[in-house]
Amino acid sequence: MAKQPIRVFVVEDSPIATVILNRIFSSAPDIEVVGTARTGRDALHLIPKTQPDVICTDLHMPQMGGLELTQHLMADYPRPILVISASVSEEDSATVFQLLKAGAVDVFPKPQGGSAADYEGIKLALINKVRVLAGVKVFTQHRRFGTAGTSPSPAPASASPPVATVSISSPSISSPSISSPSTSWLNSGKTGLGTANLGMAPQIDIRSPRIIAIAASTGGPNALHTVLKEFPANLPIPVVCVQHISEGFLGGLVAWLDRECQVSVQVAQTGEQPQAGTVYFAPENYHLEIGSTGQLLCQQSPYVSGHRPSATVLFKSVATYYRRSVVAALMTGMGRDGADGLLDIAQVGGITLVQDEASCVVFGMPREAIALGAAQKVLPLTAIGPQILKLFYPSA
Repeated sequence: MAKQPIRVFVVEDSPIATVILNRIFSSAPDIEVVGTARTGRDALHLIPKTQPDVICTDLHMPQMGGLELTQHLMADYPRPILVISASVSEEDSATVFQLLKAGAVDVFPKPQGGSAADYEGIKLALINKVRVLAGVKVFTQHRRFGTAGTSPSPAPASASPPVATVSISSPSISSPSISSPSTSWLNSGKTGLGTANLGMAPQIDIRSPRIIAIAASTGGPNALHTVLKEFPANLPIPVVCVQHISEGFLGGLVAWLDRECQVSVQVAQTGEQPQAGTVYFAPENYHLEIGSTGQLLCQQSPYVSGHRPSATVLFKSVATYYRRSVVAALMTGMGRDGADGLLDIAQVGGITLVQDEASCVVFGMPREAIALGAAQKVLPLTAIGPQILKLFYPSA
């Protein structure tokens, strides 16, 4: 029996953009556009009738924009949602990433035409993105809706997944011994402390991790938000991150996380010495590494596992410089980037965590790390941040 095509619904108020998207999707024999709508309100009526596998939506639309549409869909008709938008300006970045927080899976720049070569590159990237999203899982976002004409408001959070780890044939983590408290952590200047801090000073010694390394791909922005929100402003060590994201959206992601989190979040710059309480993201189209004196290096060396930045490049680099003084987490994403690097960290005595299948949007990268024996603990997403914080706040 022939495989059924991927059914796509497009929500876009620009007739030109709709024509371009239809042309792109119709060029793929395994994709079928089953409906279009100019507003979110129209889409809400049509989507249940057309039964799409993937929904592509713009951000700004009349009557009902992409954020409100996403909130309604994830409460009543959850499907993988791809945000296709030109809105990557600083003032729009919060809204774009609120869509991901509301349940959308990924973001993609709106095709603008341009040269034939540019169009072909965008076409292939968008088709591949939809193919990936057609196979991902989505989680219903329970919402409490107000009166007609008002935007949905979040309901109280549902119970978290169990924190118990999944047993695999790898050594379990034992928390480093804690000796005298450190008084040299950096205060980032942000107000307030995380719930895990509970007014206590972090306790570290030379056997504790000196850096946290995190990587993610598809579904990663929301996963990173979940983990980084746990960290207090006085986190005693720095964090380095790789996130695979469409070009043009990293700045918005970093700005959004910086607003949402107590730690400082920024794009890494070559030559910086990583500071405690600060999260550094690899720049777009650059690998992020640690240099011979501990400084950050951003380099356009060859792609690794099809990616630049690459999680494996970052993980191998921190393994070389920090050795056992690393705690690393590999989270949701397609492919195998990061698995080999996580194995390097495990082999030099660092702490390695991966996100479990039940909480992943795409289990590819964590699965590959588990298959290599690189994962010491497999955890639900909501347990990763608290697990890391136990190393510094053992009595929290």
